[in-house]
Amino acid sequence: MDIALMNWAAVAVGTIAAFGLGMIWFSPKMFGTAWAAGSHSIKAPASPPILAMIIQFVGTALLALVVGITETDQAIMTAIGAIFAVALFVAGMDLFSQKSSKATLIDAGYIVAAGVLMILAQGLL
Repeated sequence: MDIALMNWAAVAVGTIAAFGLGMIWFSPKMFGTAWAAGSHSIKAPASPPILAMIIQFVGTALLALVVGITETDQAIMTAIGAIFAVALFVAGMDLFSQKSSKATLIDAGYIVAAGVLMILAQGLL
């Protein structure tokens, strides 16, 4: 793969769009309240969890990079497989930690939705 051929703008837009979606997805106006209730009734922290946000952003950027690489190599089905694999890993971890099925679907659904945004960014830019 020639890294110079990768659509870096689409990787950046996919990263930012997916990270932004997470802020909306887990907000109280969307799924945040149901997610918190199904996640052992966790409460919002007093201050933003900076380390968690950094880790989430880096993970989001890495998944967007995988999507970008597979798009460049015309192997987007590999990215789709990776997205679903990550979603299933998250779902498995959620179930091991005894989150509710609703919280598990919210977590895994976010991964799939974020992946869709990343793929759309590659297709539109």
